[in-house]
Amino acid sequence: MKFTPSKINFFLLFKLPSAFFTGIRVKSISRKQTVVKVKHRWINQNPFNSMFWAVQGMAAEFATGILVMQSIDVSGRKISMLVTNMDATFTKKATGKIHFECNQGEEIDRAIEDAIKTGEGQTVLLTSEGINEDGISVSKFQFEWSLKVKT
Repeated sequence: MKFTPSKINFFLLFKLPSAFFTGIRVKSISRKQTVVKVKHRWINQNPFNSMFWAVQGMAAEFATGILVMQSIDVSGRKISMLVTNMDATFTKKATGKIHFECNQGEEIDRAIEDAIKTGEGQTVLLTSEGINEDGISVSKFQFEWSLKVKT
């Protein structure tokens, strides 16, 4: 699959419909960085009139996961990927448009290269921070991805 925002957003509809229907969309993708956006709406709000934490988590995980998927595709190898740990911090109510960004594509490439060279599973810690329209951080997620070459 070619990794373009439109193709990935189409993928969301069929493979991750809960993310699609809550408004999560890929805004941009490159080999080094992914930006995922989500807008606070009725469908994704909590009782306190802000974005539900799980919707923020889906957008944040998707920003990191897309980079992992893309790096695996470029490697040409069959590599399993799994989130083995997650940590989150919430600093402000998430309202309006929130952008989640991960810019660690090079770290992912190195972890995949190590997994291929050694044949052993590797982990990579990826960060995705949610920024509102005023440029203020509303949440920060860290995902530990496990990567292992399939035999």
